[in-house]
Amino acid sequence: MSDHDTGRRSFLRYTGALGAAAAISTSLSACSSGPKSTNDTGDDGGKGGSASLTAVIGYGNDGSWDPTQTASAFAMAGNHHIYEGLVDTDPITRAPYPALATAAPDAAQLKSTSWKFTLRSGAKWHDGKPVTADDVVFVFDRILDPKTPSLAKGFFESWLKEVRKVDDSSVELVLKFPFPDGVARLTLAKIMPKHVFSKPGAWDEAMKGKAVGSGPYKQTSHQPKTNTTFEAFDDYNGPRKPAFRKMNWLTIVDAAPRVAKISGGSADAQIADNIPYANIQTLEKGGLTVEGGAGMNNLFLMFNTAHKPFDDVRVRQALHHAIDKKKMIDVALKGHGKAASSFLNEDNPTHRAAKTVYDYDPAKAKKLLKEAGVSGLSISLMAVNVSWIADCLPTIKASWDAIGVKTTLDVQETTAVFTKMDQKKDYQVVAAASNPNQFGLDADLIMHYNYGPTNLWMGYARWADNSTAKQLFKQMDQATREPDAARKKTMIQDYLDLVAEQAVIYPVVHNELMTAWDPKKITGIQAQPYPGINVLKAEPA
Repeated sequence: MSDHDTGRRSFLRYTGALGAAAAISTSLSACSSGPKSTNDTGDDGGKGGSASLTAVIGYGNDGSWDPTQTASAFAMAGNHHIYEGLVDTDPITRAPYPALATAAPDAAQLKSTSWKFTLRSGAKWHDGKPVTADDVVFVFDRILDPKTPSLAKGFFESWLKEVRKVDDSSVELVLKFPFPDGVARLTLAKIMPKHVFSKPGAWDEAMKGKAVGSGPYKQTSHQPKTNTTFEAFDDYNGPRKPAFRKMNWLTIVDAAPRVAKISGGSADAQIADNIPYANIQTLEKGGLTVEGGAGMNNLFLMFNTAHKPFDDVRVRQALHHAIDKKKMIDVALKGHGKAASSFLNEDNPTHRAAKTVYDYDPAKAKKLLKEAGVSGLSISLMAVNVSWIADCLPTIKASWDAIGVKTTLDVQETTAVFTKMDQKKDYQVVAAASNPNQFGLDADLIMHYNYGPTNLWMGYARWADNSTAKQLFKQMDQATREPDAARKKTMIQDYLDLVAEQAVIYPVVHNELMTAWDPKKITGIQAQPYPGINVLKAEPA
């Protein structure tokens, strides 16, 4: 099998079937714990980098770990500790900071089409070999290779022309046009060692969990469906030092055993993400800190526009108007959500309420269906079985049933849902979760993740060849190239109105993601508005 064939298989398997839901669990089989040895990080230690940390991640660790391909919540979080970009971003503020590079582009460079970077002196790979410019070029060549499908390509190809080696310790990024927003995206191009990943079959190994980086932590073991372990990298000389000698990240997708792992006097873990809303008060009473991050995390509906009557925009609009979002937020999300007023969440810097907002209006929904000539509609709503999504589904069914749309819920594992998408099998409507914030806050990036002429999601929705879609893609391309920041923001807001009106792939609600930790054992934690954890600024208490 050629490298390109391998890449395409990896892309379809993990960027589609597993990664497409972007932060949905890649394995929804519950595993309350692994073998005894996997639950022990070893050294308890003390402060100053000798302590150990056990974390519980509510998503699967068996998705792709290839940084150029993955959208797995667990893998992306792990990779931020293992690998570095030339520039990385703070997990909360998303402000760029130099990582492998000694400096980020200055104001003058940001206005140009040439960004030059010098690599950090003494930077080493986890196997002890030095990081060189060849490694940087190697990764970007893969990302920009038109014959190698990758998730990262969609974040770079529109604005980045090529990456050149200047000498062994410096590189030049050549842009197609000035694009200041690209700096923050450099964290999505994790630099990988050429001597490791240029070998035959190495990208398949990366997909399966092999990770060799230059970051503060090195991966010491990887057991899919159970846990991944890390150890401080003693030769790391970068900006965010490891505070823990060892880390053990458990994957526990099922809510009850995940909460149990961090609860009570015999708690094995110090931090856990994806905390169910119903458990917040109990955990707080037990002395834990529980905080939420509100961001782009959302329940969305995706329509198969090749399956009538979902090719009719009025039908799609009717089904959105029919949903009682307040009930969904009150009952399923326990108040930790907001009805979507745009594709973007309200805290996004580019957010503006769309011209079409899907307020709860069953009378209008019935009117739209009548105008579309649709009656006696029956829908099989295929949905992923992520716990909070499953909690929301009864409200959708009740809402649609109430306007005369007979609704059947077809809840499946995430992998099963998106494998069907990849195989182009027929479906009507899909309900799933998405959170592009794990890639960044940049609205241009978020929209290109979901919409575009060759975009994976557009293939799922069978919409890319639609005349309105082509109009949208043209507007998106114009906004990407717009040099004036204020004008670009307005252009994005304008095409978001079109996205809202068409409602091909569109959020119903945005919700908070809850993280819990023991403040007596760990400090410096902030809840992320996207799945996973980041402990690069944390310390033992």
